[in-house]
Amino acid sequence: MKTVPARSANVMTAPSRSAMDDEPAPPAHDGLSLSFTRIFLVRHGETTWNRERRMQGSLDSPLTDLGHAQARALGSALRDAGLTAIFASDLGRAQTTAAFICRETGLSLQTDPRLRERHYGMFQGMTWDEVEARHPDAFAQMRSRDPDYAPPGGESLRTFQQRVLAALTEIAQRSPGGRIAAVVHGGVVGMMYRHVQSIPLEARRDYMLLNASINRFRYAADTWQLEAWGDVSHLDSVQ
Repeated sequence: MKTVPARSANVMTAPSRSAMDDEPAPPAHDGLSLSFTRIFLVRHGETTWNRERRMQGSLDSPLTDLGHAQARALGSALRDAGLTAIFASDLGRAQTTAAFICRETGLSLQTDPRLRERHYGMFQGMTWDEVEARHPDAFAQMRSRDPDYAPPGGESLRTFQQRVLAALTEIAQRSPGGRIAAVVHGGVVGMMYRHVQSIPLEARRDYMLLNASINRFRYAADTWQLEAWGDVSHLDSVQ
């Protein structure tokens, strides 16, 4: 399994196991077995703006040829994962990626706008260099990682994380014991990683967010855990 190194706290991984393998549920404190809901949190395939390093946010750009190949590989990788439902952001790049998983599993797609990428307001569609050149003061505020700073017309990191956590928790609670794929965005995956690893929002990112990666979380009793991070072994043949 090819994975991106993750912080050790609260991470349950085993190098010899695939991110799709099952683990027995440990007993709860009251002696009863917990029924985990597993969430396969998937970042969409590469887009044209990913390649240009533009902030997409709630705007959109199409998948590249590589992005389509990544999405096909995701479909094959998750075909036999025992999925019970497939969710996606309502943005095109996530829906296009999720369609390949639906095709392989026969499951229908459910969309949720709360799974969208962070709204970057007036910065959407720009590269970081363009933001710095045109709006230096706002650029400095963005780079400061103030959790409560929202770019004009956009969303703060704190509001973004609260939105994402509420959406995925609700999805998990509705399907106890389920195995759910959620095709989302890099920022969404990052917010969940920070939550599970107790990484402050203001801390600089020291982990990678890879296109078409599978990041496996599990939920039970109001608690999230990380089982496998950054699995891209299914992409060996396409990049």
